[in-house]
Amino acid sequence: MQTNFTSAQLADPHMKEADGILRTCVHCGFCLSGCPTYAVLGDERDSPRGRIYLIKDMLESGEAPRETHVKHIDRCLTCLGCLTACPSGVDYMHLVDQARVHIEDNYTRPLPERFLRRLLALVLPRPALFRLSVQLTMPFRRFAFLLSGRLKRMVETAPKRLDGPSAVNKPQVFPADGTRKKRVALLTGCVQTVLGTRITESTVRMLRRHGCEVVVARGAGCCGAVDQHMGREDAAKQWARANIEAWQRVDAETPIDAVVINASGCGTTVKDYGHLFQHDPQFAALAKRISAMTRDVTELLTELGVHRATQAPNGVTVAYHDSCSLQHGQRITREPRALLANAGYAVRDPLEGHLCCGAAGTYNILQPEISDKLGRRKADRINATEADVMACANMGCMLHIARFTDLPLVHTVELLDWATGGPKPEPLSSRAAVT
Repeated sequence: MQTNFTSAQLADPHMKEADGILRTCVHCGFCLSGCPTYAVLGDERDSPRGRIYLIKDMLESGEAPRETHVKHIDRCLTCLGCLTACPSGVDYMHLVDQARVHIEDNYTRPLPERFLRRLLALVLPRPALFRLSVQLTMPFRRFAFLLSGRLKRMVETAPKRLDGPSAVNKPQVFPADGTRKKRVALLTGCVQTVLGTRITESTVRMLRRHGCEVVVARGAGCCGAVDQHMGREDAAKQWARANIEAWQRVDAETPIDAVVINASGCGTTVKDYGHLFQHDPQFAALAKRISAMTRDVTELLTELGVHRATQAPNGVTVAYHDSCSLQHGQRITREPRALLANAGYAVRDPLEGHLCCGAAGTYNILQPEISDKLGRRKADRINATEADVMACANMGCMLHIARFTDLPLVHTVELLDWATGGPKPEPLSSRAAVT
């Protein structure tokens, strides 16, 4: 793609990077097949190729973004399916990140939209505040039909239950069971500490069972993805710096072998810290090192060599859902399936596994119509497998897809924990077919 940035614009390292990314695109259109919004809307401007043209026009002009720029870039899920489909290696992930920063800095959204986005950025990364907000919202679920717009959406999607506060999320060290093979830092995150404590508990049991000393570091929390995906780069860096510093302190005490993450969206973000801080002289080297040692929990369990099932879940079929952040963002698809099969589960692949379910962090609140279309489509494909349970690597996918199916939804690590000596995952406890 030919670009026409001025020399003054190219003096900005971010603009220079965007120019390089844009020039990589050859307009082939392979990305259209991997784009969920193009699949449901059929509008070229809602495809990666169309958005690349819009981003080029927006950045080159040097003017405030137009409404059409914002509309179609906002509709991007950041599922990164286009990265997998692209034969030219266009770095769309970082290009759209830059576009969102540009919009955040140069476009004035309507007041209600600004309020909602700031509310999400304030509440979601802070577990105590998020827990309180959910508790206040839950009683009003039955009256959601009286509301409208995004407020209605937030009430409708409020969880029906909360996990109680768990000691597993507190800063501490969990010793390995038996001989220590590795010392790892585990990111417990933010939303998952409120809605998915059972996932963290299963993760700790699995890691300890397979020879890991697990450290929950004081000061580590939100990965920064909530802010980053809304173009709030400075805020995202604040969260990232806190995590880097927390893990650096732990490593200084006794070296760690890996940073382990069991929420694939967070994993994709942390693995990108090196890029986020590439121009920061203070954090560039540290961020690059943290990114290099970050592992999804299924990556690490594969390295460790998970024991075969001790209580084989005979006859249990699992529909494995590829979360976008794991399959496209981290290119991890084989390991979770192999671990589940080795543990005794029969693994089934839903059709259209490359397409996003529509959850995408805050997307399901900010773009509810598109999100729901994708959620129903994904649930239909999963239901068609006639599996006993769906497993995936991201709690956001589980919460979203659960709105459109009665199938039990669990994290992959919960099934692995159950098969190797842990408790049966709670969503399966009332399923007569799963014994």
